[in-house]
Amino acid sequence: MLTTTQEKPLIKLEIDDYTIIPNDVYENKTSTDLKEIEFEMITPIDFSDKRKVEIYNGIAEVDERLAVINQKVEELNTEIDRLTNHADGLDYTIAVASGIIAGAIDIFYVGEFSLDRGKEWSNEKVNNFVMDIAKKNGFDPEAYEGKNPLKGAIKFLEDKYHIPSDGVWNSDHYGINGISHHLDDWAHHPSLLGLIFSIITQFTQTGYFTNKYGENIKIDVPISLQRKKNGNTETIILIGNDIPSKFFCGVINWAMHLVSDMAGSSDNAGAGMGIPGPIMALLKEFSAIPGINKTSLPKTIGDFFEKNRFDLRSELAVGHEIGRQAIPVVVNEALVRGFYFLRRLIQQLKEKESFKDIEWKKTLPFKNRTIVRMLTIATGTFTAIDLADAGIRAVIKSGGFNPATLGNFILRVNFVGVGRFAIAVSTDVAMGIKKSKKENERIRLRGEELQLLNAKVFYKEADMWIAAENTDKAIEEVYIIMERTAENFVDTWNEIKEGSVKRREYIDKIKAKDDHFAKELSDLIEWE
Repeated sequence: MLTTTQEKPLIKLEIDDYTIIPNDVYENKTSTDLKEIEFEMITPIDFSDKRKVEIYNGIAEVDERLAVINQKVEELNTEIDRLTNHADGLDYTIAVASGIIAGAIDIFYVGEFSLDRGKEWSNEKVNNFVMDIAKKNGFDPEAYEGKNPLKGAIKFLEDKYHIPSDGVWNSDHYGINGISHHLDDWAHHPSLLGLIFSIITQFTQTGYFTNKYGENIKIDVPISLQRKKNGNTETIILIGNDIPSKFFCGVINWAMHLVSDMAGSSDNAGAGMGIPGPIMALLKEFSAIPGINKTSLPKTIGDFFEKNRFDLRSELAVGHEIGRQAIPVVVNEALVRGFYFLRRLIQQLKEKESFKDIEWKKTLPFKNRTIVRMLTIATGTFTAIDLADAGIRAVIKSGGFNPATLGNFILRVNFVGVGRFAIAVSTDVAMGIKKSKKENERIRLRGEELQLLNAKVFYKEADMWIAAENTDKAIEEVYIIMERTAENFVDTWNEIKEGSVKRREYIDKIKAKDDHFAKELSDLIEWE
């Protein structure tokens, strides 16, 4: 049967149970139970009518733009759904519970920030590292039985791996001292710049320094050293003779010498001033930038390094304590994300018929507003518990509110947790702002879609009026044809009538002369 709509004329073919369908009708054999097939019909266009062509092109352009808008709206709907918080009461309850658990871990395990505890840990790690490197290079700790093996390991590495800039700064007019020289000497920095300046020194025979006053200093370095060993004079090469040896001295000697300086000097093993850590080295390098070196920043960094002896071991100690603070934060994160994943996975298993049909994107606890809101609540709960505990313990430890209370409070605060809470809040707010922008964009597209639909209606109305105009013309043409047909009929009838009259006259004339022939002709005409 034939069915039509305003938009698309369709032919619908009904198939009974006994109709044989060719195999090539369907690609999927399981769909052969279909009872109806619909074919879209394309309405013919009269291309001789320019108005029809213009309307056809206009509708096609509108449809194309509508398709683009619909695709954009679908994408916006998906993005808006991702930026929408779908958390319910159970999600919030778990988030709060997770924050409480993390707070308990912070109170009873992490406790107060202790740099002494961190230094104890970092000293042990650094000392063991220096010993291991020395052993791998041939150091025998058993030879130092009854003595300090760490001191022997440092001395062993110092004697084996020299750098040319070590010790050349020892003069009053350079503004460099024994405590600061590891920070002021660029070749003692455990950084990329430290390595670069170590290699440059090999080719220029110059040491590069920047004191705490921001002054850049160049000092000539020796090519070699002479020392006595077992009654013999030994020459120690500091600057390579050729390019390969220069790179060897600039890289290998540099790296191994830094290892020997990590735990202090051999004169004060394990307690002396070590090399700067990556953070202090970076700050020192930043303070040496032209313009910045004229400010008070170089002196501030230098004084802090000297007075607090904030070397690599101190940075490791701070990192260790921050790592302890990160434990409850990581636990909090894992609990919330783990619950989110398991709950959404269970929901998917209930909704889908097969495990392979699971939409994994809906189960992943990342990059959506729901998990961000849950983490905001969890980290907020943890931070509230941590700050309350820090305040109570600070007051108790200080014996009330006094100048020491603030310091004790700061030592109890879990700054990793505070930072994570700040990130969660900012992410949540940013997603809310982004969602509002996406919704406004969707409203704009809907308005544009409405305008296009109105334009399509106008095109349809124009097409209808053209069709009506053509219909009126067709009716007029039918009337004209009918009038002409009637006139032709009258004329034909008159001609027939006149022919009959003339025929009768001819018969009468013939009859007057030959009655027998007239009778036969009359019978023949009447028979026809």
